[in-house]
Amino acid sequence: MADSSWPAGRPRDVKASGDNRPFDFGAATHQGPGGIAHETGDLHRLLVESVDDYAIFALDPDGYIVSWNAGAQRIKGYTAHEAIGQHFSIFYPREKIEEGFPEFELKQAAQVGRFEDEGWRIRKDGTRFWANVVITALRDSSGHLIGFGKVTRDLSERRLAEEALRESEERFRLLVQGVRDYAIFMLDPTGHITTWNAGAERIKGYTSDEIIGKHFSIFYTPEDLASGKPPRELEIATKTGVYEEEGWRLRKDGTHFWASVVITALHRPDGSLAGFAKVTRDLTERRAAHEREIETARKAAASDEANRTKSQFLAAMSHELRTPLNAIGGYTDLIAMGVRGPVTDEQLEDLQRIKRSQQHLLGIINDILNFSRVEAGQITYDYSTVPLCDVIEAVGHMIEPQAAGKGLKLEVHECPVEVAAWADKAKVEQILINLLSNAVKFTEQGKVTLECDWHDSHRVAITVTDTGVGIPPDHLEKIFEPFVQVGRSLSQAQEGTGLGLAISRDLARGMGGDIVVTSEPEKGSRFTLILPRTASA
Repeated sequence: MADSSWPAGRPRDVKASGDNRPFDFGAATHQGPGGIAHETGDLHRLLVESVDDYAIFALDPDGYIVSWNAGAQRIKGYTAHEAIGQHFSIFYPREKIEEGFPEFELKQAAQVGRFEDEGWRIRKDGTRFWANVVITALRDSSGHLIGFGKVTRDLSERRLAEEALRESEERFRLLVQGVRDYAIFMLDPTGHITTWNAGAERIKGYTSDEIIGKHFSIFYTPEDLASGKPPRELEIATKTGVYEEEGWRLRKDGTHFWASVVITALHRPDGSLAGFAKVTRDLTERRAAHEREIETARKAAASDEANRTKSQFLAAMSHELRTPLNAIGGYTDLIAMGVRGPVTDEQLEDLQRIKRSQQHLLGIINDILNFSRVEAGQITYDYSTVPLCDVIEAVGHMIEPQAAGKGLKLEVHECPVEVAAWADKAKVEQILINLLSNAVKFTEQGKVTLECDWHDSHRVAITVTDTGVGIPPDHLEKIFEPFVQVGRSLSQAQEGTGLGLAISRDLARGMGGDIVVTSEPEKGSRFTLILPRTASA
């Protein structure tokens, strides 16, 4: 960098006075004041001095500053007094000075008349700015070099915008290239492929080397090609801006896939067509899932019809079967009462066996009918606040004779009066009778316990515990399947249809609750009916 002291042989009056007028190289001083040249020089000086967006100043042939305008002061930070007389290299980064770039600029300008460059420059405070620089050689009428005119413009904001745009475009390019779920690529105005991303390679099977330059119609079926579909799509996209559809497309290996396709027309600033952006997504699995849903719905509709037919059949059959069974029970009672004459003890015992068989068959028919109604969704619920203390007391009395007949103790624990469920009371009792009957049936000695309490802040629970044979762990869910006997010993045939627990759990879940079971073989089981807590409680 040149010494800041005033160079030898250069006039000091301009610098010393602080005058920032362009240095007079002698071109317009030959006419007296008031002449055309004088007026033109003043106008030129005022014009240059008033320019604020450009740093405009003059250099002598060696690169020392001899004039300074307002724009130079605003952009570079130096006043005229500070800048005039300094070498213009003070505005350059150290690395540029060391490589002799300022001198190279002047040499090029002197040789060809003009030099232009963009690069980093330095302000007075040491900060950098991105500058556009034009240096023009100034010569007198004889062609002798008398100095240089230098115009500098601060393009930092434009450069930042351009850098941000470049970075944004690069991020977008990397994003598009990295997308694997969508085929995203560009077409020229004639439909030939110009870009290709990873998703396009994965979905369509072609590498970029294989496909760029090919026409996009390569992805279409022979039927679509014959009908002129590819050019028609581009035509529609050109006219409307976008074309969108779903249809079959071809992969490189010839296999079909169901595609969602969007083609968007791209236009230049002047409105001319630049090409098309094409986004393709493989929807084969979604289409297959949709078709499965349709098939499932079709089967469900057929199943609903089958359930309706089954329910009608069971209702008719139950009526036809219950009528003779009720007659059997009625006539058995009449004979046992001696209406038809005296009955011996042996005959009375036989009549009791007939009665038990009649009641067993009637129970089976009722269970089957109830299950078919639950399965078909034909059960309705009459909801109300159900105090559990009333329910367990009522069902306890019903089951007590059955337990006593087997020599079992039935323990009914006192239930807090505030524990209440929001449920159908009759169905809650039906569920508990099933659970208690099963507990008595599969308990040979010991006791059956019935109790209730809060399950959590939103639910209540009624628990039936027995000391029976228990249930193997792998059968804890099987016992709730239709027609599976609860015979937990798995070695003895038990009476019943195996529908009681299936019906009970369906009824519980229909009321927003559930039945859960824990058990230990040879020690007993614990069934818990969980129901929603009543809102008023």
